[in-house]
Amino acid sequence: MLAFLPFHLATLHLILAPAYSGAAATGGGGGGGGGGGSFIYHGFAGANLTLDGVAAVTVGGLLVLTNGSLQTKGHAFHPSPLPFRDPGSLRNATAARSFSTTFVFAIYGQYADLSSNGLAFFVAADTAVLSTALPGRFLGLLNDTDNGDRRAHVFAVELDTIFNAEFRDINSNHVGVDVNSLRSVCATDAGYYDDATGQFRNLSLVSRNAMQVWVDYDGAARQVTVTMAPLGVARPKKPLLQTTVDLSDVVLGTAYVGFASATAVLSSRHFVLGWSFALDGPAPALDIGELPALPPAWPKPRSRVLEIVLPVASATLVLAVGVTIYSLAQRRLRYAELHEDWEVPFGPHRFSYKDLFHATKGFSDKQLLGEGGFGGVYRGALRKSGMEIAVKKVSHESRQGIKEFVAEVVSLGRLRHRNLVQLLGYCRRKGELLLVYDYMPNGSLDKYLHGGNGSRGAIDWPQRLHIIRGVASGLLYLHEDWEHIVIHRDVKASNVLLDSEMNGRLGDFGLARLYDHGADAQTTHVVGTMGYLAPELGHTGKATPATDVFAFGAFLLEVTCGRRPVEQDEENNRVVLVDWVTEHWRSGSIVDAVDTLMPSRFNPEEVSLVLELGLLCSHPLPSARPTLRQVMQYLDGDMPLPDLSQTYTASFAMMEPIYIAGSSTTI
Repeated sequence: MLAFLPFHLATLHLILAPAYSGAAATGGGGGGGGGGGSFIYHGFAGANLTLDGVAAVTVGGLLVLTNGSLQTKGHAFHPSPLPFRDPGSLRNATAARSFSTTFVFAIYGQYADLSSNGLAFFVAADTAVLSTALPGRFLGLLNDTDNGDRRAHVFAVELDTIFNAEFRDINSNHVGVDVNSLRSVCATDAGYYDDATGQFRNLSLVSRNAMQVWVDYDGAARQVTVTMAPLGVARPKKPLLQTTVDLSDVVLGTAYVGFASATAVLSSRHFVLGWSFALDGPAPALDIGELPALPPAWPKPRSRVLEIVLPVASATLVLAVGVTIYSLAQRRLRYAELHEDWEVPFGPHRFSYKDLFHATKGFSDKQLLGEGGFGGVYRGALRKSGMEIAVKKVSHESRQGIKEFVAEVVSLGRLRHRNLVQLLGYCRRKGELLLVYDYMPNGSLDKYLHGGNGSRGAIDWPQRLHIIRGVASGLLYLHEDWEHIVIHRDVKASNVLLDSEMNGRLGDFGLARLYDHGADAQTTHVVGTMGYLAPELGHTGKATPATDVFAFGAFLLEVTCGRRPVEQDEENNRVVLVDWVTEHWRSGSIVDAVDTLMPSRFNPEEVSLVLELGLLCSHPLPSARPTLRQVMQYLDGDMPLPDLSQTYTASFAMMEPIYIAGSSTTI
């Protein structure tokens, strides 16, 4: 490890290598470094850093990478590239030079145990890659295109506060080493090893407490070492993680060093208090006493109004007090909630009814987004954060099963996937539950496929294929990649919502199953929508991943053809979409089933693939349907789609008896 190189070898190298060290900063707000190979910043007031995105430096010298705005990114990096290759030294000229850095950071989330995305220290061959980076899950480092591309030439140590199954994150509070991808080559829980006891102590990255990180790269051993500890605790002897990484292909000459951070749907602020860096030697030690102060850890309590005690001098004053008490009692009844002792552990996931009442303007009809099978959905904006939300009212008169219901709501609130509508929490009143979600500004996919007012057929084929891939990815996460299996039970276009970038997000996941609490245990309650229900549900009533795949097959055909799974034609005859597409396939004209109102041209091979995959997912036999992982492999071209034989497609005739008139009726 670099920090423990023998003194005489380090000295020999510094004598033979070209002189390349920058001026060190001193004082509380100084910054160092011009173009040298080492620098130190005790605060960043007046520092010569390059900032972009929302990154800024406060008057007090704090480097603020993100300022609490949603869907933003921020970068701060040393203005001049550093020479990570040193052909003039005695070492292998093809190897990246050793380096060492240490920095102090803090993350302020909107909630004590929940944050938006984290931050990363990076080494990048070219800052152009940062200009095209996306916020949210990419930490402002990469995007969908260059993530995993060796040409990105980016190395990073991420301090990640979101669990993202797409990148195989281990949890929502981890440290990882990344090379050209947000899928870490090595990751571990955030924390440190106590020198006195040797025990591992967890650290919450979103605790709003300052922490120090040390990163060392040994160019000869091609080894990265990462250590962290609370600010004020000496560097632990045992590192947090150590892994082999060859940066020779990442830094081909000079490279930039700095920090990147991003936010998604939750407000967060990311701070850096101090930073030092050195090539071919240990980074200069930071003086904790010279670092700038962080903002208050929690919002200051409201100042109390001075209590004025006045004698009751007249009946008028008594009447005024009585009126005030009556008004307060009425106000309390308006915002009354149900609280029970078993809900204490769920506190961070509970919203106050008062906040939701004001957010939705008293659940005004003007805020009503729509009526679902279980209640109305209202648009709102939280007063303190400004965050836009959707609030779903669910009637729940019976107390039977309410504890299990809330427990499952909170459990589902831990789901984290870019193609699922985030369930943020709940509120409970007498006779009803309120579920709080992220607000999706572009509404449901259903209106673009079947709606009026010019929205019908308004999305082109690339957008539709992107939405299909997204919904498949979200379902795969529910079925296989989360810690529990979640069966959606109602996959359909009206339950796919579109965010500001027209990404498809599956909503109401698992809630159909949750609503069954309190039902008669001896009865079978089939939940879903006609046209999407798998045949076996009529016999067993048991939802499985295969029944979700069947509904997804109907969804594929619906999105591609622009038609509902079951419709009435002009002669009032029932038309089953899967049968209609099957006939097109048999006649060799499956591409002709595509939505004729879809704008612009489309790729016939992609349309044919999606339609045939829809038929495969709609097979009457559950064992013949693919899994969602196989579906993703087919869509990504990683595995060829099986041939649909005449014998195979003949079995689709088995499906017709399960359809009845009155399509798209939730049961």
